[in-house]
Amino acid sequence: ARSTAPSAPPPAAPLPPLAPLERRVRTGLRRGSRSVDAVIDLHGLRQAEAHAALIGFLHRSRAAGHAVVLVVTGKGVGGDDPYAERGVLRRSVPHWLRLPELRSLVLGFEEAAHHHGGGGALYIRLRRR
Repeated sequence: ARSTAPSAPPPAAPLPPLAPLERRVRTGLRRGSRSVDAVIDLHGLRQAEAHAALIGFLHRSRAAGHAVVLVVTGKGVGGDDPYAERGVLRRSVPHWLRLPELRSLVLGFEEAAHHHGGGGALYIRLRRR
């Protein structure tokens, strides 16, 4: 007896690993001869708010045809509670960028140059539409 259940769709092709920025792009950004296409500052947002804001920002940026965007996370050195975790967004954003929901948008990312926020910011290279 044959099964009439629909067959499962073929698995999606795995995405290539995330890569750092191309040397030409990195050099231009660090020297200031190339600017970022858009910026979002996640300072002061709670994790859930920052995650939602990042997803929306990356979708809008890709739809607008942007290639390189800057995400400012802050360095996480402030706070009144000496026992609280610091730098939560700084640690969380790279993790989020590796998740399947954003991998379809992101080619790669790396720490920003000092004049763009250094360790408290990331350059993100977006996939073309």
